[in-house]
Amino acid sequence: MRNMGWFSLMLSVSVVSCAVLPAFCDEHSLFYTYTALSKPLELPGIYEFTALGMLDDRELDYYSSKTQVKVPKQDWMKAKMPQDYWEKGTQSRKSKEQWFKVNVDILMDRMRHNKTELHVLQWRHGCEIDKDANGKLKFLKGIDEYSYDGTEFLSFDEENSRWIAPVQAAEPTKRKWDEVPILNQYTKGYLEKECVDWLSKFMEYGQEELEKHSPPDVQMFAKKSVSDPEKLTLTCMATGFYPKDIEMNFRKYRTTLPDHLLTSSGVRPNGDGTYQLRKSVEITTEDKASYKCYVNHITLKEPIIIDQGEDIRCLDCTIPKIQSGIIGGALGALVVLVLVAVLLFVLKKKGVIRWGSSGRSSTVSTVSEQTEDMLQSVKPDVKDSDKSSDSGRSSGSSPEGSQGSIEEKVPMMA
Repeated sequence: MRNMGWFSLMLSVSVVSCAVLPAFCDEHSLFYTYTALSKPLELPGIYEFTALGMLDDRELDYYSSKTQVKVPKQDWMKAKMPQDYWEKGTQSRKSKEQWFKVNVDILMDRMRHNKTELHVLQWRHGCEIDKDANGKLKFLKGIDEYSYDGTEFLSFDEENSRWIAPVQAAEPTKRKWDEVPILNQYTKGYLEKECVDWLSKFMEYGQEELEKHSPPDVQMFAKKSVSDPEKLTLTCMATGFYPKDIEMNFRKYRTTLPDHLLTSSGVRPNGDGTYQLRKSVEITTEDKASYKCYVNHITLKEPIIIDQGEDIRCLDCTIPKIQSGIIGGALGALVVLVLVAVLLFVLKKKGVIRWGSSGRSSTVSTVSEQTEDMLQSVKPDVKDSDKSSDSGRSSGSSPEGSQGSIEEKVPMMA
């Protein structure tokens, strides 16, 4: 799905506009992602059904069809949430798993797809908020969306309280769900109120951990260009920073180079909860003294500007040791993400996944979360105990009082 880019929002504070400098906005998000495969995939760490909760860019909880237990992914979640929460959450995930099994079959039949091939159904829902200087939370938007085989299938129009079907195959489900007004009311209520309540509560519980910031270590180096031996590839690398939002650019004299002249690695996770980013530009040897690397981050009192002039290190086309170490550490600690990447490759090769205009996968944003909350509604009377127990309240209550959680109201797709 177009809006399913992987699990990140900004954790920083500033009075400037988010639209102008997104790296310095205090925005937060809570999303649940559930993913179901139509058949087993013989790859280690890849399961038929997974569910993952994410607070900003941190995993909260995880469930897979292999273990069939909802488990905490943060120490503070384990400490703050009662055992009852995890037990009811496990039952909720099991119900969702069954819901997904039924609905994957429904969609394969509707689209006349070959059941011997691999198909993927996902659901993601959650909310994004902004926190002002006084600590007051402002709702920004809610997202409730489904995808099938990498294509956006169904999404909720929060403003008009209706479902949007971007593909013809989703029309029967849209009509069915729109004919249940209470479903749309609950969906809107969950996104705008209940989700924000949980987001606020989780932020409070994990405040100490979430507020841990780490400044970037910035280096600049050059190596011979692969495409043109007469040129150099000048690279600026920042690593070890948290939160993940960072501003980096190259300046030639006093002019900031436009992005289309740069090659970026994108912000990538290290193995210790911090992030790294590299940007490169092709230059002539005679020009290297003209370039500066500019980096700004919420942890810095003032931006880091590296101006090495003629003393810029040339690594003679070899990968710097520090870079190799960083990448190795990241791979070692992010086995799950690597496996997800493998799954994406396999699915794309099979033609199951298509790439959106942004170049990202439209489907598997995490082979673990987007499917979980959807499965919870295998029966109309199945309660989403996750939401009622997440706050330590009794299982019959929720931040919306008697309204309850939206997951229990989701009917079948046909």
